Amino acid sequence: MPKQIPVPNELSKPFWDACNQRKLVVQNCTSCNRLQYPPAQNCAKCGSAAHLQWKQVKGRGHILEYFVVRDSRIRRLQADQPFNLAVITLDEDPGLNFLSNLPGTPPGEVPVGGPVEVMFEPVEGSDQLIHEWRVVK
Repeated sequence: MPKQIPVPNELSKPFWDACNQRKLVVQNCTSCNRLQYPPAQNCAKCGSAAHLQWKQVKGRGHILEYFVVRDSRIRRLQADQPFNLAVITLDEDPGLNFLSNLPGTPPGEVPVGGPVEVMFEPVEGSDQLIHEWRVVK
């Protein structure tokens, strides 16, 4: 499936740089010990901006829910319809969610509650790796 090419900005660049090193990182507020993703300027819990750091996480999670995309308006994705779009909850913090099309999992055959692990895939036309999730059997 073709991937969207990320356009890192000042806030997201550390995340995308870590992906290129095959590492999954999220923001960590050292003031209140809270993980957060997607990245933000301030901690969503205590509001601190000065105490946000990047922290590597294990990259394991579970499928919270999913749906099958059958009619995407995004041209780059239309050739691969239908495809899954799953919400992945991170094991280290079930409040953190990621989206994935679950490469290798046929549309509609998603094991809700099943374990997944992060993987990194190249993006055609770019030297950027992106994070995806695969079902662990």
